[in-house]
Amino acid sequence: MVRLNKMVAAVLLVACASSVHAQEGGKPQTDKVETKEQRDARMAWWREAKFGLFIHWGVYSVPAGFYQGQPVKGIGEWIMNKGKIPMAEYQQFAKEFNPVKFDADAWVKMARDAGMKYIVITTKHHDGFAMYPTKVNRWNIVDATPWNRDPLQELAEACRKYGIRLGFYYSQAQDWNNGGAAWKDGKWDPAQEHDMDDYIAHTAVPQVKELLTNYGPDVPAVLWWDTPSDMNHERAKKLYDVVESLRPDLITNNRLGGDYKGDTETPEQKIPAQGYPGRDWEACMTMNHTWGYKSDDHDWKPAATLVFNLCDIASKGGNYLLNVGPTSAGLIPEPSIERLAAVGAWMKVNGDAIYGTTATPFGAELGEAVKGVSGYGAETLVSSANDWRCTAKPGKLYPIVFNWPKDGKLLLPGLQSKVVKAYLLADGKELKFNQTDAGAVLELPAEAPDKMASVICVEIADPVAKVVAP
Repeated sequence: MVRLNKMVAAVLLVACASSVHAQEGGKPQTDKVETKEQRDARMAWWREAKFGLFIHWGVYSVPAGFYQGQPVKGIGEWIMNKGKIPMAEYQQFAKEFNPVKFDADAWVKMARDAGMKYIVITTKHHDGFAMYPTKVNRWNIVDATPWNRDPLQELAEACRKYGIRLGFYYSQAQDWNNGGAAWKDGKWDPAQEHDMDDYIAHTAVPQVKELLTNYGPDVPAVLWWDTPSDMNHERAKKLYDVVESLRPDLITNNRLGGDYKGDTETPEQKIPAQGYPGRDWEACMTMNHTWGYKSDDHDWKPAATLVFNLCDIASKGGNYLLNVGPTSAGLIPEPSIERLAAVGAWMKVNGDAIYGTTATPFGAELGEAVKGVSGYGAETLVSSANDWRCTAKPGKLYPIVFNWPKDGKLLLPGLQSKVVKAYLLADGKELKFNQTDAGAVLELPAEAPDKMASVICVEIADPVAKVVAP
């Protein structure tokens, strides 16, 4: 028996050594090890949520796009880089960062009323300024400013109150004040020269540990990495291992670096025509042109555009992370508040067509899907790509119509599933319908219930819609 155990142990030792050697000699392992069921359970709340608030807030809101009296081109939070502001000079802005009008309760309530289910806030952007009282250095919101409060703690409490998930953005690599990486055009101040591995070990790793342990077991729910400059596998692994050891339940994005895929794709300021089939994804977008506050950026997207984006993203299986950039006083710009209120009013009526839905069964761009359709009224039913979108739930389809058909008919092309019932979400009014070889044709009232987007619920006999491409 003893001899047999020794033999087994020897075999296992060789097997383990071979496994380690194969991993070291081949491509490093970067994918999270979990079953599909475990992943689905971990991602469930995020997939249900669909709509979140991004908050870019920091010292850059003090200059607000201007340096030495002149506007600096580019987005607000990049002013130190784009203006090539020396470290010592940039750090003086912190003395003017005094957000006495910050109200975490009001911010979170605004997000909830807009129909948002989670918030992601910048805890440290590329300027390296910590928006919480880190013990790593004094370049933070308590030690470097006149303000002696922790906004992350206040937001965490407000999020619990309103049933909103709170996530943290953290710039893990690019850091212009703490010795991290720079961007493509390099560093501009000799004071920035620093060893990258020392930065990872003594700034990034301990700060991520703080963020994962200081705010309770439910915060953060998301860790949002950004710009993986100079992040090789070894550097990224140090941060990946922190997350896995402290909060393996976290949802992370694809921007850590070092071949780590994370959980979500993150298209920025764009909506991919087909989404990311087989991958969870989240489009992050601004309401004007900047993420961080710029006092001269007044080019705001209308609420109808924001609603269209939300529907378009949901119809392709993604989430919408919509940004606000608060001022140095702690106020969210009024145009942002107004637009979020308008989106919230729409979501209050039509949220069933967004929350917990899956992608359209009719193709990525509906306008393309209906081309060439023959049959009942097809010549008048060919739509442009921006006329409508569709989301789905088991046994239900949600056509979302932006341009109301002049002839009062909407074709769901190629739908073979039996339609049981169709009605408007706005008032519950039932609609007549016909089914042909071309699909299902809904007969609509003369006027659209909503000028921005009107939603129809189509109940079908099948859990998953059967659609034949025309």
